[in-house]
Amino acid sequence: MAFEDFLNHLCDIYHDREEQKTPGYGLPASPSFSYPDVPDISEQQCHFGVKSQSVTITQTAPANLMDAKIKLTLPAGTDVRRNDKIVDCMTGLEYTAEQPINIRGHHVFVYIKRTGGQKAL
Repeated sequence: MAFEDFLNHLCDIYHDREEQKTPGYGLPASPSFSYPDVPDISEQQCHFGVKSQSVTITQTAPANLMDAKIKLTLPAGTDVRRNDKIVDCMTGLEYTAEQPINIRGHHVFVYIKRTGGQKAL
């Protein structure tokens, strides 16, 4: 079995952008971070390694919240960075990337986290 056969999912990767924004009223500009509307990497082959103990669901009104920490495996050379937004193409769920780890030039894995409200780590 080839490594490429292991990558059975697709995801979109959005790099965060830094802008200098001022609130007005003569106040100095401060950094503001946001994600673009169009993904930087679209339909990237990947594998979401979900373990049941890494997912918790909290019942709230009006909707349930899902918290998860998932291991995402990507091909070597994929441009993924800390605080990138990762979107699962099949489910549409959004995750935030932690620090990516290059495994001997063979592949990259990164833990991705989902919380009730997505924000930078």
